[in-house]
Amino acid sequence: MPTVVPIQRLVDLLDPDANVLLNLSPAEAAAAVASGDPARVRSIDGQFAIVQKRGHVVRLARSIGRPMRYFLAKRAEGPYLVVAERIDELCRHLEGAGLGEQFHPSYTRMVPAHYVVEIALVGCPDPNPTYTRFFTPQRNQLKADLDEIGRAYIGALRDACGHWLDQIDPHAPIGVLFSGGVDSGSVFLTLYSLLLARGQSPARLKAFTLSVGDASADADQAKRFLDSLGLGMFLEPIEVRLEDIDYHDAIRVIEDYKPLDVQSASMALALCRGIRSRYPDWRYLVDGDGGDENLKDYPLEDSHDLTIRSVLNNTLLYQEGWGVDAIKHSLTYSGGQSRGHVRSYAPGRSLGFRGFSPYALPNVIAVAEAIPYVELTQWDPERLYVLKADIVRRGIEATTGVTMPSFEKRRFQHGVVDDTRFDSVFPATETAYRTAFLSLYE
Repeated sequence: MPTVVPIQRLVDLLDPDANVLLNLSPAEAAAAVASGDPARVRSIDGQFAIVQKRGHVVRLARSIGRPMRYFLAKRAEGPYLVVAERIDELCRHLEGAGLGEQFHPSYTRMVPAHYVVEIALVGCPDPNPTYTRFFTPQRNQLKADLDEIGRAYIGALRDACGHWLDQIDPHAPIGVLFSGGVDSGSVFLTLYSLLLARGQSPARLKAFTLSVGDASADADQAKRFLDSLGLGMFLEPIEVRLEDIDYHDAIRVIEDYKPLDVQSASMALALCRGIRSRYPDWRYLVDGDGGDENLKDYPLEDSHDLTIRSVLNNTLLYQEGWGVDAIKHSLTYSGGQSRGHVRSYAPGRSLGFRGFSPYALPNVIAVAEAIPYVELTQWDPERLYVLKADIVRRGIEATTGVTMPSFEKRRFQHGVVDDTRFDSVFPATETAYRTAFLSLYE
């Protein structure tokens, strides 16, 4: 009986230049993913989304820092797998291939961060993808010594930023999306310290802060942060009008409808548009996204299904959600920051910026997961809430010699406009956001 050879096709629409590889060449990183060996994929340092095909097996892997989606279409001659960064790219390609009638956004799939996803293109019926974890950080590896933890955590951030500086033009300007909070503040001070240590001009840096109208808490906080350190000359407010904040535009850019992510993305989009208008050739933007997830710094009272025990007992809960085996896991969107990081990535990407989120790199996350949270907090949420600022402050002082100012925590979107103006811009229910998203494909 003759051997049946599967007929299949893979279309890779990913832009390889959007990967930020800190230790391997593109060919080496691709070979690691092609192997399917989780240890080799874990060795990739950076933010990446890579797909490789060997025979009829396709393997996909990504870090949090870059999204990757796919759609498995049907053709008479066999399965047709399309991989892209965005849902609308998948839609346009399928329409151009005469397969548009098969498309619906809910049929798209997001590759979950930190897994090798393997798809066998063998025809009907299609087998389910398999998921092999390549990032398994070990918990409770650090002593309950806040000074040691701070040095390790910010040391990992410093290493990541140093490797990134090695990869970019040594004269290119660098913008930090800056609020004066713990995460953006620590990223700015780390980059500033590294440039000085390398004998490079810190004048390459700018701290871009969004200001809406004549009052913005974040802009005031950013000014106080930098002025207190004698670094006020690095601050550059980007002033926009309230009507420039458009959640419909943000939904189109991030292709999601979760209210908090849409609200944050609306502000990020306005900020990036302002930077692009002022600096047509600017390329590099760095942000502090991932710092809250790493050190579990979200108010539990804002969630209906989280407790201090669920947060501290579930590895990478904020980064990955409940995991690929959980009934709550979204195939269309993945979970946790694996889903939500698009709020930071997509606004800059849509305007031609090359973003970098060092707190979202596996090497930095691994140190955060090694912290003995239970021992440090004794299951007390209030002790957890103050932990991040304390750890980062100690780490920044140990690695840069600077005592970092600290302010009350608030979300990006709430630091830009007051409650009255916020309510005039954003709907109160998720239904409005979801309806706006679905209208893109009506």
